[in-house]
Amino acid sequence: MKSYLPLIVGMMAVTYLPRLLPLIALSERPLNPLLRRFFLYIPYTALGALIIRGAMEAEPEMAVATLAGIGVAAAFSWIRGGLVTSVAASIIAAFLILYYL
Repeated sequence: MKSYLPLIVGMMAVTYLPRLLPLIALSERPLNPLLRRFFLYIPYTALGALIIRGAMEAEPEMAVATLAGIGVAAAFSWIRGGLVTSVAASIIAAFLILYYL
């Protein structure tokens, strides 16, 4: 039986090292204010990519739940500003609408 452990460890290193090295190299340096502001917008961009993709692939009978999920995610991201709370609230809202309608 062939061992896949070297393959898994190699894929882990190729995935993890490009993320770890900049973190180590740049952890002590102050960021440019423009670059820092750019990094602050990444969660909202990711939220938009997650929600819009799900909305485009939604079934026609789930239109109300889809629109409610988008609305709740937009409201939570505007008020709270966090990615995790926005996605969780949108999932809960869509679930409740699908469960009760």
